[in-house]
Amino acid sequence: MRDITEIIVHCTATKAGQDFCAADIDRWHRDRGFDSIGYHYVVRLDGNFEAGRPEAKAGAHCKGHNSRSIGVVYVGGLDAAGNPADTRTPQQRAGLLKLLHWLRVRFPRARVRPHRDFAAKACPCFDATKEYAAL
Repeated sequence: MRDITEIIVHCTATKAGQDFCAADIDRWHRDRGFDSIGYHYVVRLDGNFEAGRPEAKAGAHCKGHNSRSIGVVYVGGLDAAGNPADTRTPQQRAGLLKLLHWLRVRFPRARVRPHRDFAAKACPCFDATKEYAAL
């Protein structure tokens, strides 16, 4: 297994209320030339999460950090007008917290970080550093 030091939180940059699954994101990423979905986990609108890329394989979600991170994405991140917004449903908030807690137990050295710490983007469109500081 890889040495995991970061769990990086992303959003799909899709409009609120539009649900997508790991297979959808896998197709989008393959269309962009990736060999598979770039994220390791996808949190759906109902709070359930799906496996994406195998954990043992480096992600394709955060340039310069993929080899040592787990990529987690929630579906959403844009309001109806297409602007960055925290669109997480209550179920997604709970599911994301459960997933991150589980990952922190499995990878105790890993820090939870928002994608925006590493790229000039709003992603994940909420303050993940503050929200998950206690993990």
